[in-house]
Amino acid sequence: MKIILLSGGSGKRLWPMSNEARSKQFLKVLPDKETGQPVSMLQRVWKQLEDVGMQNNAYVCASKAQWELVQSQLGEISFIQEPARRDTFPAISLAALYLLDREGISPDEVVAVVPVDHFVENHYFQQIVRLEQVLQESSADMVLMGVVPEEPTSKFGYIVPGESTDGIAWVEQFVEKPSSDIAQKLMDRGALWNCGVFAFRLSFLRHWLSSRGYQATYQGLRGQFLELPKRSFDYEVVEKTGKIAVLPYRGVWKDLGTWASLSEEMSQPLLGSGVLKDCQETHVLNELGIPVVALGVQGMMIAATPDGILVADKEASAHLKDVVEPFQGRPMYEERRWGSYRVLDYQKLEEGEVLTKWIEISPGCNLSYQKHFHRTETWTILEGHGEVALDNRIFPIGAGDVVRVYAEQWHAIRALDRLKLVEVQRGSELIEEDILRRYMEWREIVEACSLGRESSIAVSTSVL
Repeated sequence: MKIILLSGGSGKRLWPMSNEARSKQFLKVLPDKETGQPVSMLQRVWKQLEDVGMQNNAYVCASKAQWELVQSQLGEISFIQEPARRDTFPAISLAALYLLDREGISPDEVVAVVPVDHFVENHYFQQIVRLEQVLQESSADMVLMGVVPEEPTSKFGYIVPGESTDGIAWVEQFVEKPSSDIAQKLMDRGALWNCGVFAFRLSFLRHWLSSRGYQATYQGLRGQFLELPKRSFDYEVVEKTGKIAVLPYRGVWKDLGTWASLSEEMSQPLLGSGVLKDCQETHVLNELGIPVVALGVQGMMIAATPDGILVADKEASAHLKDVVEPFQGRPMYEERRWGSYRVLDYQKLEEGEVLTKWIEISPGCNLSYQKHFHRTETWTILEGHGEVALDNRIFPIGAGDVVRVYAEQWHAIRALDRLKLVEVQRGSELIEEDILRRYMEWREIVEACSLGRESSIAVSTSVL
């Protein structure tokens, strides 16, 4: 059985840590079971898949904008790229056709779709393995996994089972986020929380798409992707499928979608620089270079990042999404495959725009061989050693060096050890889209630089 891990979405309920580039599954706030070091939900789930022997059959499906972040946290993995964010129906459809057409997987193969942003134990994945067996032993088109509810709540949708045959429970109906009173009545009927996990044969979804006039090949659906309805897979496919079985799961399952729920799983009340004194049920997350001090507060969530500062009652933070909507500008902090950057300052002057970034490049990693059309860049190396490719030359750099890159000049930089630098961009329009990449791997960059490596003395015109 293949596993599709859904890792898309643009988190806003965990502002200011989550943004358009770094949604909740990428936040490194959960303790690693073995080391105790902070890891993200994505990293935790990926390790759990390894623990139960399912990692080699797993694919991560996420948007193009999140590819580098996924690679930064997991390394080289099987990745299915969505051209844009369009909810789970387009994402799952594209992923299934990718497995069929690009990976050459049999149409009879079973695939399980699993959200990556839930907090679970290993037993959860062991139960997912059973979905394939239920599908093979029944005449079902699809098998869902439902969580045995702990309480009547309106936070989740419900799967209501009907009759059972040969030990297999068939789905009678779906109820989307009912009131607490109705939820209790549903629980009395054995209803389960819908956790968004379902399994089906690849041939089922290809036939479903074709019968409704959608493109049924990977290349065709990718070309049609932006025209697909922006709807959930549950609404568009699951609820319109006739023969669905459901397998109950009893165990730990939490949707860590608010600061209140996420803080319950944090191992320590403070991450980053700061002090908590005489505080109860209060957590502080600080990504800034200055300390945060909390004195005598109770039930608070305090988060300080380059994107903003939050001070909120944990229960009230559930309504954060609507409050911060006006502040959704460009992300001020991003993780990339090569490291991370943080925006320090932005100024709009008479002669153009100026953007200042703090950049850290991990040992052995490099930025792509690229050029820009509307800006210059000046790198001031503060710590570490590395190499710079400028046009067709490669030369060493270290702490104290300053490198100037002009518009339309090919360039790249590689870290030999951890490299820290400040980048100042100047130009008429400073946007991330102003970039043309030629090579991604340093080996390719070296081969492309026909003059080979030169000493820092020979390139003094480029190093100020």
